[in-house]
Amino acid sequence: MLGGVADPLLDPARLAALVTGASPPTLLDVRWRLASPAAGAEEYAAGHLPGAVFLDLDTQLCGPPGRGGRHPLPDPHRLEAVLRAAGVRDGASVVVYDAGGDEPGRQSAARAWWTLRWAGLTEVSVLDGGYAGWVAAGHPTSTGTPVPEVGDVRVRPGGLPTLDADQAAALAARGRLLDVRAAARYRGESEPVDPVAGHIPGAVNLPASPQLLGGASAPAEIRAAVGEVLADPDPAQPLGVYCGSGVSAAHTLLALHRAGFSQAALYVGSWSHWITDPDRPVAKGEEAAA
Repeated sequence: MLGGVADPLLDPARLAALVTGASPPTLLDVRWRLASPAAGAEEYAAGHLPGAVFLDLDTQLCGPPGRGGRHPLPDPHRLEAVLRAAGVRDGASVVVYDAGGDEPGRQSAARAWWTLRWAGLTEVSVLDGGYAGWVAAGHPTSTGTPVPEVGDVRVRPGGLPTLDADQAAALAARGRLLDVRAAARYRGESEPVDPVAGHIPGAVNLPASPQLLGGASAPAEIRAAVGEVLADPDPAQPLGVYCGSGVSAAHTLLALHRAGFSQAALYVGSWSHWITDPDRPVAKGEEAAA
């Protein structure tokens, strides 16, 4: 199994062995840049893992932006059609990867992983190190565009827990909501993306850093990082995560799953959804764990 194992990260050497095996996984290239929506497709055209199909995070793995935030949940029927066109089969293994390397390039695969798991797929893994790690390990790349056989995957929403605004607020009141944006955005000192600065009252800040929560960090290190900001870091207790629009929060959720927080929930709309209602309160400055 891939996605069904405790650790959803897959190293390049292991993937290289799997793709030449009897039942190779479906490879999905989901490279994406917040500041340059077309960059992912351009990078894919310049080189990708052999056989990988490109999927666009904004238009194929998320719903249209609006009242639901900048990266809302996709329509299940549309997502099913997208995945089938990419060759995803029901019950088969899927590996997603992004650019790797710098932090912005490490988050789209985590959001793709989370979306597919939410959609009911269980055999989903993330290539550790992304495309950069694959190339650095000396594995082959391709510029060809594969035409996969149409898959038969079924999307069954609800595979991973989500939060709406009220549920996020309730967890924040208990000190169980993590805001993983940069500290300055959390404190409301700057806001380069959204029109309102600040955070959900009661949320605690744990910035989504690849050094802290990503890459090959050991589960024990991840649990220690969470324990520094939560008064009660018990993995069995409800825990919520949000960011600007649900992408970097998925990066943290991937790390949390590796560390045993399997029921940690994503506030999908995140801050970009919270601020669509002017009656929702906004806090600024620091907050300690409850």
